[in-house]
Amino acid sequence: MIEIQLEEGDRIDWALKSFKRMVQRAGVLAEVRRRRHYVKPSEARQLKSEAAQRRARAARNKNRG
Repeated sequence: MIEIQLEEGDRIDWALKSFKRMVQRAGVLAEVRRRRHYVKPSEARQLKSEAAQRRARAARNKNRG
């Protein structure tokens, strides 16, 4: 759980910015997006394979030039 401790005189915009940064680092929103819909195990394997192929293609293109 993410908590922001505010002290007297702390600015709200600073606290909000800090909270957003902590949420981003923790990967909370990515996890929510990932869990929004059920993905069958076969679909998960296919997505994982496609992502690996994209990474490999990008690495080949990077080394090529």
